Amino acid sequence: MEKGIKLGRNYTLPMILFFIYQFGCESKEEWINTLPKPWTLSENDFSEIVPKFHKKFPKFHDRLKAFSKWQIGTPYKIFCLGEEVQPDPDPIFRLDVSDCTVHILTGLASVQSKSWDEAKENLIQIHYKTNNEGKSIPSYKRRWHFTTDRIQDNLSTQDITSSFLPDNQLKKQKIILNQKENGDEFLELDWTKKTTARYIPNDKITTDLLNKLPAIVGVAFVKESYFKMGLMIAHEGMIIDQKDIIHASQEFNQTVRMDFMDYYFKKNTPRFDGVMIFAFHPLES
Repeated sequence: MEKGIKLGRNYTLPMILFFIYQFGCESKEEWINTLPKPWTLSENDFSEIVPKFHKKFPKFHDRLKAFSKWQIGTPYKIFCLGEEVQPDPDPIFRLDVSDCTVHILTGLASVQSKSWDEAKENLIQIHYKTNNEGKSIPSYKRRWHFTTDRIQDNLSTQDITSSFLPDNQLKKQKIILNQKENGDEFLELDWTKKTTARYIPNDKITTDLLNKLPAIVGVAFVKESYFKMGLMIAHEGMIIDQKDIIHASQEFNQTVRMDFMDYYFKKNTPRFDGVMIFAFHPLES
């Protein structure tokens, strides 16, 4: 201890532990800032850097939060993942651009990988539904196109909305996903899903709610005007530290970190009609 700091005997150990924790966190934050930006990397560069995340952040959720911070600044491009063949020839895995869903999927795939090829394979496991043989194979029609469907049935992003409020304080919506009011499909998938989804209404979205959240969770934004198209979700992102959102934003044309409440209630007016909350889980957990 420095001479100028006078501490009682009982406070010495807790204070030392506090400084160790504080400086350790700052050191890890500084390390992220020393890395080259992910959207500038080659596949080999990525394969050299991503194992270091495992060493710096051994725990899955800590690593996911750190990787998400690293992605801040990534240029925005909507619908930027595909199957590398028609009808969607975009890359299966990429880090040079992102949209709101891609930010989440590439983060989940990357933090469970130690190379570019492994991240690509993990992305396939997360982004595509299994076939009759239990295998995930890239196919436009087998992709998790609908966020509501994904957070209800994909084990990597599990709906936990009902954990935070009594059922009578949640809104419930019966919907046929991918079916418009006239009965046509929204996307040509030969697939629809009849389901009921619960979401947190705007009057329940408060700092008290945020304080109940884990250190990192997914948030999906409900737009009631989309229901007639067979859709529920207009946007999604990650809430970290019960306060901030990290999301790939079309409005800001890049991945940004900002105060969640300031974002959601723009000039005291909600951007959306409610939220669904989902938890992140590693593959085969």
